[in-house]
Amino acid sequence: MSVRGLTPIFKWGFGFRRSTFLVPIISNNILVSGEEAVAQGMQPALPLINFAANQKEESTLTIPKRDQEIPKVAPEIQKQRSYSEMSDEEIIQLVEKGKIPSYRLEQDLQDLERAVSIRRALLEKQLHRDEDVLKTLPYESYDYSKILGQCCENVIGYVSVPVGIAGPIMINGESITVPMATTEGALIASTHRGCKAISSSGGAFAAILSRGMTRAPVVKMPSLEEAVQLKEWLDDSTNLSKIMEVFNSTSRFGQLKRIKAVLAGRNVFMRFKSETGDAMGMNIVSKGVEKVLAYLQEIFPQMIPISVSGNMCTDKKPSAINWIDGRGRSVVCEAIIKASIVESVLKTNVDAMVQLNVTKNLVGSAMAASIGGFNAHAANIVSAIFLATGQDIAQNVDSSNCITLMEQTSEGDLQISVTMPSIEVGTIGGGTTLPAQSTCLDILNAKGPSSNPGQNADRLARIICATVLAGELSLMAALSAGHLMRSHLSLNRKPTN
Repeated sequence: MSVRGLTPIFKWGFGFRRSTFLVPIISNNILVSGEEAVAQGMQPALPLINFAANQKEESTLTIPKRDQEIPKVAPEIQKQRSYSEMSDEEIIQLVEKGKIPSYRLEQDLQDLERAVSIRRALLEKQLHRDEDVLKTLPYESYDYSKILGQCCENVIGYVSVPVGIAGPIMINGESITVPMATTEGALIASTHRGCKAISSSGGAFAAILSRGMTRAPVVKMPSLEEAVQLKEWLDDSTNLSKIMEVFNSTSRFGQLKRIKAVLAGRNVFMRFKSETGDAMGMNIVSKGVEKVLAYLQEIFPQMIPISVSGNMCTDKKPSAINWIDGRGRSVVCEAIIKASIVESVLKTNVDAMVQLNVTKNLVGSAMAASIGGFNAHAANIVSAIFLATGQDIAQNVDSSNCITLMEQTSEGDLQISVTMPSIEVGTIGGGTTLPAQSTCLDILNAKGPSSNPGQNADRLARIICATVLAGELSLMAALSAGHLMRSHLSLNRKPTN
């Protein structure tokens, strides 16, 4: 056993004639034998004990007093320092050696910004670049406590997206200014023009047709006959009340509305649809579904759960079921734009817009076999508002389902509407709690939970639908007048010297 580098409390000497015992010497902290100590003339701190045979005389040992100062133990054998006391370089070495997982830096260091800084240093080393690759990716002065365990992992900074405003737009008699986050030049300017045309013509009317977040687990039965029995049991209205009781017990805001059971051989897909208050609601519905599956297994013990999501929900994928049955909020919005406004603000005419809408948005989308894509660019507006208000941006895929219709009224004005059956939004949870996104929701007067659960999320969905109407109106006008390329060249290109 080596004690090299340690400072012993005592130095020992033994009067063995042929001693091979190793003893630590305080002068240089090395181990030598008793013989070597004597040979080198080292003086023991305590009297040598003579263990010669038949010798009865005992030596007197000098024992240090209690108040005598004892040398401190070296730092190496003291209690290990906490990670927060170590230098950044020491932490980096521990991560590289696999002693600390990179994803756990925030937890171990208890300093969120420092954890991000160290993770950036690790990434720079991995990239093997001469220049500082991350110097233009900001990370300082951000409240990382808002995202920890909720919005993002392995954080190295944040991306700044410009936020602009469109409007105000008159919706159901209320003037609303809409924040939009985008890097596409001309998008906000165009949407703003549409808002002006709508407001100048008396405003838009928007309404919620239905609401309900969906989750569709899939289970397998031993035989087709038993799969049919399960479907029939689920379709029986007398059983639905019990399932609702089980589902609703998992959340204050989760209120099951219906279940649609579909078979594919022995596989049974069950599409649950539930109210979720002001939350977008995927977690609420998933929790209720798991409780129901456990209940169903008591009745059908032979049932084999395959997945809590069987893709018939459908989440973040184009699907006919969302287009037909809806998901989240199903919303409609309409406005009548005066012919004079079409000419003075939109710089085109009603007949040109109606004809273009039929040819482009209806016939063209049908030729492409589009699902929910009978519009000019609904996804542009949905994405920009989603980014600004902290929504799940991937749900733009199904939230942008939209059909745009235009007709000429008997008075010669333009009647335009958009129907959006699957806008998936929430005003609580996830990214809506981040400071900037929360501020944008506050601008819309739709921040956080409402006293009447679901009211704020309904409001946000109506605003999105009405703003999509404004975007469709302006872009279709630009296309019909041949102005699209001109506007993009002036607003979406950096000036050259």
